[in-house]
Amino acid sequence: MLHIWVVMPTCLPLVRRRCHGCASERFRANGKFRVNAHHKLIDAWLLALCTDCGETTKLTVFERVNVRSVRPELLDRLHNNDPGLAAELLQDPVVQRRNRITLDWDKAWRLDTGGSDHLAREVIDVSVRFTARIPVRPVRLIAEGCALPRAEIERLIAEGKLVSAVRLSGRLSGDFTFTLKR
Repeated sequence: MLHIWVVMPTCLPLVRRRCHGCASERFRANGKFRVNAHHKLIDAWLLALCTDCGETTKLTVFERVNVRSVRPELLDRLHNNDPGLAAELLQDPVVQRRNRITLDWDKAWRLDTGGSDHLAREVIDVSVRFTARIPVRPVRLIAEGCALPRAEIERLIAEGKLVSAVRLSGRLSGDFTFTLKR
């Protein structure tokens, strides 16, 4: 029987970017936007606060774009400070590249295993699904889901009792499956 685990965000991730006011490199996006119009052109920024000094930084969503080229639904979401839009934009690679930022997902996600009744079985087939692109080490994820230490998971991989079609070392942010044989 295939068990499905889901990795989901619990809050917005921290933004890694150097603060101009202090030496901190972490900002917290609170889902607030600033929209500014210049006749037929419009700018939009996602606001983030430094975790140390509280200085505000603006993450560019778009600059000097013709108002008619922006979908009305997007404008409404920007004006209403939609937190879902903030989450979407933070994960957008174009926005990350434009603003030279990376995301810190530490303590911003959780794993839903659907219960622990499957842990006593001899063979466990698990499909891990991600609801957002959250880079996580599969070894850490499997250890947390099976309530085992990471060293034990590493040992099971080395013995061939934990197998997957994807490489379990490094980080993953996409769906994968694995089989654990005890």
